[in-house]
Amino acid sequence: MKEKIIVIVGPTAVGKTQLGIELAQTFNGEVINGDSMQVYKELDIGTAKVTQEETRGVLHHLIDIKSPGEPYTVSDFKKDASGKISELISKGTMPIVVGGTGLYIESLLFNVSHGGTAEPNPVFREEMERFAHENGREALHQLLEEKDPLAAAGIHHNNVRRVIRALEVIHETGKKFSDYQDEREKEPVYDAFVIGLNTDREVLYERINKRVGLMLEQGLLEEVKWLYANFPGDVQSKKGIGYKEFSPYLDGRESLEEVVQKVQQHSRNYAKRQLTWFRNRFTVDMWTDLVSDPINIEAVKQNVNNFIEGD
Repeated sequence: MKEKIIVIVGPTAVGKTQLGIELAQTFNGEVINGDSMQVYKELDIGTAKVTQEETRGVLHHLIDIKSPGEPYTVSDFKKDASGKISELISKGTMPIVVGGTGLYIESLLFNVSHGGTAEPNPVFREEMERFAHENGREALHQLLEEKDPLAAAGIHHNNVRRVIRALEVIHETGKKFSDYQDEREKEPVYDAFVIGLNTDREVLYERINKRVGLMLEQGLLEEVKWLYANFPGDVQSKKGIGYKEFSPYLDGRESLEEVVQKVQQHSRNYAKRQLTWFRNRFTVDMWTDLVSDPINIEAVKQNVNNFIEGD
C-alpha cells in the first residue's frame, strides 16, 4: 500500500497556510513546506512565511533550511520532502504538504524530473543569454526548435529563461528536454488527497494587492535591502517575486510606488499561472473556496477523514 499524505495547493493568498495548520491539528499532522522561497532563512516577509504564533504549535518542516546565497532545486526538494514524509509516517504522523510551487508538488507526487538531472551550467547560460541579446528571442527559440521541436512548441519564445533551460538540458545530457516532460510513473508515488484552494478572481487579486501593501508595512523594503547587501550577484533567492522587482529602485531608476505596483502585478500573474498548473498537470481531488465561504472547512475535514479512514 502506498503511503497516505495530504497535499494543499492553490495560488498565493487563498489560505493554504491556515488550512494546513487546521488539518494538522485535527488529524495529528505536521506540515511540510512546498514553497520554493520559504526554504530561505531570513526571508520572512516577502515569502509570507508562517510566524511562530500562527503555527499554533504545529511543526513545520523544510522552512529556513537554506542560506539565501545557496541554490535549491526541484530534485533537492523531492529528496528532502520524501525523506520527511517517510519519517513522519514512521512515527504515526500525517504528512501535510502545503505550497504553491507546482514543480515541487508534481515532482513529489510523480517521478517527474523536469530535466532535473542536468546540473546548472553558468557558462552555457551566459552564452545563450548573450546570443538572445544579440540575435533576439525568436532566434534563440529557433535554436531550440531545431534541436527539440516538441519542447519548442510548448515554450513561448518570450520565456527566455525556460528556453535556455531546455537548451541547457540538451547540452548537458544529450537528451531532448521534451523527453523529460512526461517521464513519470503511470501510478503516483503516494496515495495523496489533493485539496485545491481558490476564490473569485477579483477577490483574489484584491487580497494579493493588500498583502503586498501589508508586507511593506511589516518591513519588506528593509528585508530586500539586507538581501541585496549581503548576497550580491546572481543568486536564486533574489529572483523570487517580491525581491527581484526592487533592483531598479535600489539603483535609483524607479520609484518605490512603481516597484510596488510591479510586485502586485507579478504576484497576480503568478497566481494565474499557479491555477493553470494545478488544473492541468495532475488531479486535484477537491477544489474549495475558504475565503468567501469559511464554512467549507467542514466539508474539507469530512473528505479528509473519509480519505484517512478508507482503505
